[in-house]
Amino acid sequence: MKAREIILVFLCLNVISLSVIAGSPPTCPADLGKECSGSDSGEWHGEFFPDIPKIKYEGPSSKNPLSFKWYNAEEEILGRKMKDWMRFSVAFWHTFRGTGADPFGAPTKLWPWEDGTNSLAMAKRRMRANFEFIQKLGVDYWCFHDRDIAPDGKTLEEANANLDEVVTLAKELQGNKIRPLWGTAQLFMHPRYMHGAATSSEVGVYAYAAAQVKKAMEVTHYLGGENYVFWGGREGYQTLLNTDMKRELDHLARFLEAAVAWKKKIGFTGTLLIEPKPQEPTKHQYDWDAATTASFLQKYGLSDEFKLNIECNHATLSGHSCHHELETARIYGLLGNIDANTGDPQIGWDTDQFLTDVGEATMVMLSVVRNGGLAPGGFNFDAKLRRESTDVEDLFISHISGMDTLARGLRNVAKLIEDGSLAELVRKRYESFDSEIGALIEAGKADFETLEKKAKEWGEPNVASAKQELAEMIFQSAI
Repeated sequence: MKAREIILVFLCLNVISLSVIAGSPPTCPADLGKECSGSDSGEWHGEFFPDIPKIKYEGPSSKNPLSFKWYNAEEEILGRKMKDWMRFSVAFWHTFRGTGADPFGAPTKLWPWEDGTNSLAMAKRRMRANFEFIQKLGVDYWCFHDRDIAPDGKTLEEANANLDEVVTLAKELQGNKIRPLWGTAQLFMHPRYMHGAATSSEVGVYAYAAAQVKKAMEVTHYLGGENYVFWGGREGYQTLLNTDMKRELDHLARFLEAAVAWKKKIGFTGTLLIEPKPQEPTKHQYDWDAATTASFLQKYGLSDEFKLNIECNHATLSGHSCHHELETARIYGLLGNIDANTGDPQIGWDTDQFLTDVGEATMVMLSVVRNGGLAPGGFNFDAKLRRESTDVEDLFISHISGMDTLARGLRNVAKLIEDGSLAELVRKRYESFDSEIGALIEAGKADFETLEKKAKEWGEPNVASAKQELAEMIFQSAI
């Protein structure tokens, strides 16, 4: 053992002795192993982030990277507390299972509490780190995939038993305040899902996926989760030559109908969500964007049972802005949750970066305010550190930055609403429809004969300027 390690262990053991006397848990670095556990089982019970305080709001003038500059949880904006507008959630997979790997690069980070295994003991240690992180960040929600929080098994029974053991600990750690914003089944990593899950050509895979979703819905319900997500992407078809497209869509619809039935049977009252996922990795998909997914739900009579989980990075991959996707979902009455991330416009894959563009965040929050909020959904940080960011404190800094950006967006929306200039510009642009004939059109009572008569009576229309630059000027003045 090196001299530094001997010193750290000595200090840690002294901290444990003092903690036992004082009746409080030990606080020492999480990478010292079971010598620092404070229990006979060797399970870690100390602090994973001893050098990180609880993150507090210090205001825009603060230079402290471990503080909020714009997000003040209890402050009321537009008649609601900021935390209730946001409902921020930590994504377990990116935060605690992210390695820094990308399509062209090997992993760059291994957190100090990791031992390089995917054992049950390691899963429990990660779960403890997760809840310490959530508490210090000051949010009330977290999100998970079943196979990210617990190791898979050689059999479905073994996998379920592993999940039960970890979820029991999670239930204990989350207490009465923290709960899942949503849970989901990971139906893409295992080789069995190479053809998809509910769209697989193999009935055995279809059945296995159903069993996995059944269990994931049960544990989400047990943990008090408010939503359940169905991930798309691999639920699609890469080629059309050897694919029965209609059959796959029919199978998927039957799968989702069964999920709705199981939700009701177990008494789960949360919302079922579907996420549009273009280019992950298929090119022909039922869930390419919000409109495509809405069309699928309408065709199969599922629109009343599902809402959409919109990811900003997926919006840009599908050729839209995040605001466009949010507005599409909102207008269809399907906006349920937002994955708060962004992508690099020069990179053609899902980079899952934290959202830091204030202008984009303002547009996002415009949709949220118009929607009357997101509850029971919220903002999930489906975002990961850059490969170069390898310090533990970077986990906090990235989330603080993302939360502050969206909070600043909300403040900007409040300024736009208070000023009223943008709303007035929009009102004036459409004021011709405030006429008697306009009211008939919007009520669906103006037929072509009536409109033809008016066109002849009025002659050539006078088309006014849209004042686009003025709209952009007003918007930018609020940022």
